[in-house]
Amino acid sequence: MIDEDLLGRDIDDKAVLRAVRNVPRHEFVLAKHRERAYDDVALPIEAGQSISQPYIVALMSQLAAIKPGDRVLEVGTGSGYQAAVLAEMGAQVYSIEIVESLADSARRRLSRLGYHVHVRHGDAFAGWPEHAPYDAILVTAAPPMIPEPLPRQLRLGGRLIAPVGEQYQDLIVVTRHGEDAFETRSVIPVQFVPMTGQAQRPS
Repeated sequence: MIDEDLLGRDIDDKAVLRAVRNVPRHEFVLAKHRERAYDDVALPIEAGQSISQPYIVALMSQLAAIKPGDRVLEVGTGSGYQAAVLAEMGAQVYSIEIVESLADSARRRLSRLGYHVHVRHGDAFAGWPEHAPYDAILVTAAPPMIPEPLPRQLRLGGRLIAPVGEQYQDLIVVTRHGEDAFETRSVIPVQFVPMTGQAQRPS
């Protein structure tokens, strides 16, 4: 998987490659899908959600430019795989999951595997301001548009990585350059499960 699906494409961050190599992805998928755990595909998990394909997890981690000690907010814990990769890279990870059963199972799984990740059940639309500012924010479910509170929880120079759109989505990077100065660029088309909760309500 590392050689063909990551190095064979555009993943060249050594910390990302090491983290993906070290995190046991088979621990984060359903037992019936374990034989496919190291295929470069998204797989279903509990509660009708999915675990992203390893390439996308690696790409989002690389785009976030994580350094050891960075404080990172993850929107959408899912099974905990992305959070584990970030923790393996040395980040302080704060992760919010709207589905309570997923938050509970991810918290137990991450703890059992030795990853110190702060997992909270709730709607992540408003972020987790108590621990802001963040060096990076990774959104692992697709909102129709970026929730307004999230970019403002970045430190200056911090990056937000998110799939944005409804039926069709783009993976975007938002970089904060000033109090009200944000730069946005599109990376690749992607397909994620929708972000639920307040993100789906008209403003």
